[in-house]
Amino acid sequence: MFRSSTEEVTAGGDTSDSGQSWVVSPLDRDGPNETTSHGPGSTSTSSVSSSRSLDEASTSSNHGPSLPRMAAGQFNQSFRTSSSVPPSTSGSSSFRSLGGTPRHRRTPGSARATGSHPVRTPLTEHTATSCSSASSTCDASVIVAVVEGRGLARGEIGIASVNLKCPELVLSQFADTGTYAKVITKLHILVPLEILMPDTASEKGKGTKLFNLITENFQGVAFTAIQRKYFNERKGLEYIQQLCAPEFGTVLMEVQAKYYCLAAAAALLKYLEFIQNSIYAPKSLKVSFKGSEQTAMIDSASATNLELVVNNRDHRSEDTLLGVLNYTKTPGGGRRLRSNILEPLLDVDTINIRLDTIQELLQDEELFFGLQNAIGHFLDIDQLLSVLVQIPKQETVQVAESKITHVIQLKHTLDLVPPIRMVLKNCNTALLKAYNSSLEDNRFDLILEQIKTVINDDTTYLKGSLNMRTQKCYAVRPNINEFLDIARRAYTEIVDDIAGLVDQMGEKYGLLMRTSFSTARGFFIQMKLEGAALPDGKLPSEFIKVTKHKNNYSFTTADLMKMNDRCDEALREIFHMSYVVICQLLSTVHEHIHCLYKLSDAVSMLDMLLSLANACTVSDYVRPEFTDTLAIKQGRHPILERIAGQQPVSNNSYISEGSNFVIITGPNMSGKSTYLKQVALCQIMAQIGSFVPAEYASFRVADQIFTRIGVDDDFETNSSTFMVEMKEVSYIIHNVSDRSLIIIDELGRGTSAEEGIGICHSVCEFLLSLRAFTLFATHFLELCQLETLYPNVENQHMEVQHTRSGDTGAESVLYTYLLSRGCSEERHYGLRAAELTALPPSIIQEAKTIASNVSQQLLAKHHSDPETQRQRAVYHLATRLLQTARNSRLDPGSLRIYLKGLRKHYEAELQAAGQPESMETEEG
Repeated sequence: MFRSSTEEVTAGGDTSDSGQSWVVSPLDRDGPNETTSHGPGSTSTSSVSSSRSLDEASTSSNHGPSLPRMAAGQFNQSFRTSSSVPPSTSGSSSFRSLGGTPRHRRTPGSARATGSHPVRTPLTEHTATSCSSASSTCDASVIVAVVEGRGLARGEIGIASVNLKCPELVLSQFADTGTYAKVITKLHILVPLEILMPDTASEKGKGTKLFNLITENFQGVAFTAIQRKYFNERKGLEYIQQLCAPEFGTVLMEVQAKYYCLAAAAALLKYLEFIQNSIYAPKSLKVSFKGSEQTAMIDSASATNLELVVNNRDHRSEDTLLGVLNYTKTPGGGRRLRSNILEPLLDVDTINIRLDTIQELLQDEELFFGLQNAIGHFLDIDQLLSVLVQIPKQETVQVAESKITHVIQLKHTLDLVPPIRMVLKNCNTALLKAYNSSLEDNRFDLILEQIKTVINDDTTYLKGSLNMRTQKCYAVRPNINEFLDIARRAYTEIVDDIAGLVDQMGEKYGLLMRTSFSTARGFFIQMKLEGAALPDGKLPSEFIKVTKHKNNYSFTTADLMKMNDRCDEALREIFHMSYVVICQLLSTVHEHIHCLYKLSDAVSMLDMLLSLANACTVSDYVRPEFTDTLAIKQGRHPILERIAGQQPVSNNSYISEGSNFVIITGPNMSGKSTYLKQVALCQIMAQIGSFVPAEYASFRVADQIFTRIGVDDDFETNSSTFMVEMKEVSYIIHNVSDRSLIIIDELGRGTSAEEGIGICHSVCEFLLSLRAFTLFATHFLELCQLETLYPNVENQHMEVQHTRSGDTGAESVLYTYLLSRGCSEERHYGLRAAELTALPPSIIQEAKTIASNVSQQLLAKHHSDPETQRQRAVYHLATRLLQTARNSRLDPGSLRIYLKGLRKHYEAELQAAGQPESMETEEG
């Protein structure tokens, strides 16, 4: 009988938990049951109810298994407890409190919650389900544990997550500015299937701030309450020491003082042991710590606004940035691309290494197509690893059959390594050389040799139920187990008898019959009538379970059903004896599990880079540079380009430290929003290591990307347009840094014009005090006056052309979608848009008259004085010279020409200010 990987931690060594329940009494919640805020090694000694506990189930004796073998019904019943969602959130989220009592425990709001959301049973419901539309169209398979400190440690949050399709424990901890927002963003990226939290997070029906935020943002996700004492950082550290593969052992140095993510890991690993009814093999798990400082942060609202992974109009549509770039061949490559889009890189060296690789793939067709062909045959290595490192607690026929399948898949995977080596043999870039070197590891050959000592050489992974059944039956080599060989001979004889029986039936009735197989029916008979007539116009009576589709008949007989039963019995014996051999093989594979993690990493990364290179061949993309300036020549919107099927109107973009705030004006439908999204999408593409849709592109690495787009009411939270705007802007102001990229499309439109202008002006002045790059689109033309007050403000507008019909004299507007310098000269363009609707002409004309009168009173032009303009010219010259000194790669001759151009531009600005001094007089 297998032993639990957590038994060394829980059995015998911590007897205080024996006989306890996961359900905490009210006294415990108010008592000193803090297990994470006092440093490592803290424990809890609270009094709890006396029903059967998690620890009692997993450690009933010091020598027993972690979990006793029990029927699924008994297992599920031991977890059935009440829902405990506060009334404010119970309408949407499924929240469970895990305890040992089989009866329901009422809590405030529980009646309502349980009425809408019946308790889920972990064994039957932990399969991939559709994830929330706000996150992705992929299947959710991640279970996350979240814990927050209490008292002085409030706001310090630890997260641990495991993807059921990938054996990696990912730890994160947040304790700096904007903690709650970062946690919500992290959860959106993970797309959780289930979220575990301490029961104290929803104490007496009143959730903490973190609990309420999570339930509001993840209304379709199941929540499970676990006793706070199971969030124990000492246990978490011991679990990681026991389960982490030696090659990932450096993570222990990173996390040993991260008390909250360790506490979350302890509860998560214990919970996973129960729902999967299996344990992780010792030293087999990949453990990683991912802090928020390693990648750029894109909050969930911005990811939605930019349509990074989900199309806002149709969640099934591929018109997203992920859809534009996704040409991956493997599930692992697709997951990696999605993760990179939502969390772009910050390290310029790493980005350039990826760009070098893509450039080589584009220049070497043999390498590109050879690698693409080799990658395309891989299965989901992560999912294969996930099942290989788990040791089931119950030995069933299904478990045995699955393990045999997994070993066949592993052999198939390792057989694909040599072709990749051959393709990468003559590569030139550092990243491809590094992956080639990692795949040259002789341990791949060692594992494959060990597998081939047990598994037949001709055994391979095939599609089709009968083909795969045959492969599993004869997977293990002959002469390894004498009883296995006897069972296989018996199986072969039965299959031959079935084929003989079908031939006899065909001869008996003079009909052409053939043997078929399906997983559900086993062997059965198929017959197609082509001009032949049935005896007496109907099938013989001994044919039973008849189905007909056109002229095709499927049926069986009593004798054939008996043979199927004998066949299944022989297969059970074969699988059981093969499983014994397979388990011995897997114990040796676990010793080299790190190689398979390296293979998974290499295949997913190569697949993603091939996908990015493929996107360049479909559209005309250019390699970006990284400087301290955002400069894009003839940039295009990547998603719009995909939808249109042709190149959309391109525009230039320029933002630098000396001109870091751009105000964009223009009529409705002139393309302002599209342009803003285009800049942000190109920034993200560059930071994941992709080429971008432009003729030239230079970017400053952004540590955060914020967007404020849209003017919709939020009915779920009863928030008006204006309140939604203010919440989003408040979030930006509290989290922005000097290296951020900010996109604001319309602000203050949900209130009166005077208040809207005032709010926009004050927000702009705050952002102007920072070095963040900001693009601010607005209909408030009054904001254009900021250019006369601040030298780092630049006005731009979307051009429109007016045409007049020669027949009717009616005036119409032609949208060019081109961005130009200066403030928009268009007035009352909202009224022009209204003219395109069904509003009566008399109302439109009256509105024009009133708007004209108001404009004459309010829109007084303010010009800056000459001294201000001179200072502005000096400021622009200084910032451009500084930028040239930092980033220029021009030769001396070209640099001299560029500097002369700067001088002429400076003198022109002075002349426009009414001060025709030359550079010499300025210097003098």
